[in-house]
Amino acid sequence: MVQARFHFHRELNDFIARAQRGQTFACACPKASSAKHMIEALGVPHTEVELIVRNGHPAGFDAQIGVNDLLDIYPARHVPRGMEHGALLLRPPLRIDALRFIADAHLGGLAQILRLAGFDTRYDNNFPDDEIERLANEESRIVLTRDRELLKRRTVLHGCYVRALQPDAQFREVADRLGLAPHMHAFRLCLMCNAPLRRTTLDEVGDRVPEGVRERHTRFVTCDVCRRVFWEGSHWRRMRERIDALTLASRA
Repeated sequence: MVQARFHFHRELNDFIARAQRGQTFACACPKASSAKHMIEALGVPHTEVELIVRNGHPAGFDAQIGVNDLLDIYPARHVPRGMEHGALLLRPPLRIDALRFIADAHLGGLAQILRLAGFDTRYDNNFPDDEIERLANEESRIVLTRDRELLKRRTVLHGCYVRALQPDAQFREVADRLGLAPHMHAFRLCLMCNAPLRRTTLDEVGDRVPEGVRERHTRFVTCDVCRRVFWEGSHWRRMRERIDALTLASRA
């Protein structure tokens, strides 16, 4: 074993033992342990880490822990000033304009809001963790979960541990962390199928629309997967007000 020191910063303290929070603490590490191994052994998923500083210098997940090493570990959005450009890339960069998500079984409400905001989001409350890991890897999706063990899986490159319990608060949390506000495109995707919505005509969808709606509305969109038809009625306006409020909160 080798003795090393660790200091987890900001919200990463949520994951570690209470006695270790907010301070530098010593820890015995197996010989040849990597930084990633020890960070996760102490409770922090690698997806939550943005920067590792070992003995004053940026380090990667594969850095081997040495005797008396001091590791400072920082979360996203809290990289110390002056180290933004010197930090080592811990994972492939995200394309913010083409974000795709996969949400676990506990985040169905969040998945619907993300779709409402225009973000491609896979969700099925029957997805096992193995399937979430596979789809995230094959389709380059960000895993959204309240299960820290899922985020520790080796092939999960990008993920967010969601702390909030209510869907609107969860959306604001994810939007703030990833800077989603400028990239929202509301009413682009079906809330049920995640498939693109397309404009259509009354002639095409008239048999799927109530008679009163046919008399009052002329603009429609449809989902070609579930064949639902949407129009700008009271439910649409309520959803518009909801996403507008969330967008403003995310930009504040």
